[in-house]
Amino acid sequence: MDIAHLHFLVAQADPSERRALVALLGQLGAGQVTDVADGAAALQALEASATPRVNVALIDLDLPGMDGLTLLRRLGEIQCGARLIVTGAQPAGLLFSVETLAEAFGIELLGAIARPVTAVTLKPVLENYTPLPRLAQTPAEPRFTFQQVGIGLQKRQFEPYFQPKIELATGQVKGLEVFARWNHPEHGVLGPASFVDALGESGRIDFLDWSMIELSVERQRWLQDQDIAIPISLNIASETLAHPAFVRQMSACLERHGVAATDVTFEISESSVLNTDPDFIERLVRLRMMGFGLAIDDYGTGRSNLQLLARIPFTELKIDRSFVDGASRRLPLSTLLRSCLSLAHSLDRKSVAVGVETRRDWDFLQALGCTYAQGYHIANPMPATAFPAWLSDWRQYF
Repeated sequence: MDIAHLHFLVAQADPSERRALVALLGQLGAGQVTDVADGAAALQALEASATPRVNVALIDLDLPGMDGLTLLRRLGEIQCGARLIVTGAQPAGLLFSVETLAEAFGIELLGAIARPVTAVTLKPVLENYTPLPRLAQTPAEPRFTFQQVGIGLQKRQFEPYFQPKIELATGQVKGLEVFARWNHPEHGVLGPASFVDALGESGRIDFLDWSMIELSVERQRWLQDQDIAIPISLNIASETLAHPAFVRQMSACLERHGVAATDVTFEISESSVLNTDPDFIERLVRLRMMGFGLAIDDYGTGRSNLQLLARIPFTELKIDRSFVDGASRRLPLSTLLRSCLSLAHSLDRKSVAVGVETRRDWDFLQALGCTYAQGYHIANPMPATAFPAWLSDWRQYF
């Protein structure tokens, strides 16, 4: 990696170690390195108003005055734009916890390195550096009242969009996840941020759920008529799933469109798994006996009881994007990701990584043995009518 254009900051109390780090960066190709001896000077150099702007800072934990932990907290508060590398004489397990702490502060950490820092340990961490993307200024999506959303649903302005789910081992498309979109006559295509809160606050999220179920199964039938037989996954609120008429109405929907239960998976949030109500668990068991798939969505964001989790008859474990994006270069994230994948494997369930944004994430997940991947690296959610052409293009590569 060419680092000649980057501005480095070295914050190290020991003069000889500080000089060694500056020299090491020079040997690796750095053209501009600033060095300081304490935390207060490091903070001053990393403030937004400081010039020239620091791109990468090597921060030692044992700084005098403001130590490394306090400095990390302050850098999180000021939303420091530099990428950080933490160094220290602490054992690996403690440095791992420091990485996790930095993540919690919202700091972009390239890695943690035990002292003494060498070219062998520093070079691969520097390779984690990627330029910060220039974020386009996009206006916030408008919000609507329950009545306005209800009118949109009645006028069939809502449409299911589909994001492909890819089998990492083969590259084959193995499913489509449904995302609700509102084709608003004035504001264009709107995402859930514009309408979900209004439905949730009114206790009628089921209005959206049933609209998406009916339309998605209808589009699935259309795809089957184009000789594209592919399963779909639907996000369903636990209250919709728990309704006494759910199974009967779902069966009627599938019969209307000639779709098999084995081609439909319901995704329920991890927090819903905490429900120990026997009627709810019976509903899940009954759905599995009928052939429906069950996926636990956003796994890792809640506090699942593992014993209860093992008893739920789910078929897929969907790993939250917060554990996926950047896991290939972040030790804390990769450790959590490996744990999630290991759990899915030990329970003989499929694993689905959500939020795959780069080829590097794809390769990393593939090497770890993850079953499926979803994300913008593969495709954005799209209308059903756009999927056949996308699928044809995708199949040229696999």
